Amino acid sequence: MAVPQNKDELLQAIEVSFGKLMKELADIPLARVSDPVMEGQAEGTSMSVANLVANLVGWKQLVLKWLDRHVAGKAIDFPETGFKWNELGRLAGKFYRDYKDVPFQQLIERLESSKNRIVVLIAASDDQDLYGKPWYDKWTMGRMIQFNTSSPYEMHGAGCEGGLRDPKRY
Repeated sequence: MAVPQNKDELLQAIEVSFGKLMKELADIPLARVSDPVMEGQAEGTSMSVANLVANLVGWKQLVLKWLDRHVAGKAIDFPETGFKWNELGRLAGKFYRDYKDVPFQQLIERLESSKNRIVVLIAASDDQDLYGKPWYDKWTMGRMIQFNTSSPYEMHGAGCEGGLRDPKRY
């Protein structure tokens, strides 16, 4: 899918890629969601489907935090307080730990709820807010949202080599 250039394209990218990801997640046997069958976020590690969803939930919560702080006129500590962009594997580990005791179905519900809240916030914005000026470094708000919503959905779903349905995994 092309990189979104406006609000409508961003909303469409999120909905299309999220729909594909959810369809694939629904096909994973529940008994296998905790098996570490995919390459992890940090070099040399493995992750499970539950870890993947925990990481996605964690990132959606970060996007919501960024947007809430932006609306409140507060500074945003990208990507997260205590983490640098070159420490995303460590941040993923934090998300795995944060959600390790959450049942898989509740993780899916949190992912969907977070995505829905982001969509509402995007819908309330205009193209100038989303794409009219840099928000973080050279990146616009729309691009930062896209990096952390539709791109990861595509990366881990059907658009990914092997995807979640790789028969060797389950």
